[in-house]
Amino acid sequence: MNRERKHIRLSDWDYSKEGVYFITICCKGRHSCFGTIQDNEMFLSEIGVVASRCWFEIPYHFSHVKLDEFVVMPNHTHGIMILDYSIVGTRHGVTQPSKQGSHQNLNQFSKPVKNSVSVIINQFKSSVKRWCNKNESNYFEWQPRFYEQILRNENSVDQIREYVYTNPKHWIEDELYN
Repeated sequence: MNRERKHIRLSDWDYSKEGVYFITICCKGRHSCFGTIQDNEMFLSEIGVVASRCWFEIPYHFSHVKLDEFVVMPNHTHGIMILDYSIVGTRHGVTQPSKQGSHQNLNQFSKPVKNSVSVIINQFKSSVKRWCNKNESNYFEWQPRFYEQILRNENSVDQIREYVYTNPKHWIEDELYN
């Protein structure tokens, strides 16, 4: 059987370039591993706490990343991530350039592009899964891919911020509700 994999990224967009990205990452099978919502408030499980902590640690590993609104839901996360090379400095003993050079490394199938959204999200997902494997939660799995939307103007950013912030209040209406 020759099944062609559906590409969900824009083919002409360099996902390592500066921009604002709205990210959604789901648990495999949309299982509620991150906690529960009661009275419109999210109560994190231990894995949910780890996912939240790992998300907020991203800028310590990728110095060109700023984080904006973020929420952990029972079976997925939503976050706004900003790639900004003007903030790059020294982290973990590695000095990185203050400006991104030419984009010779265009996104190509199966070739990770340094500092790209995919590399960052894969590192985040790996960190959570690694913790789960070490802490008797090896049943936890991520959905293989993630959803991303490029936010191109301040109005879009504001709308997504509101969506992320109010997501627990609208959980029953959410398409990921189970």
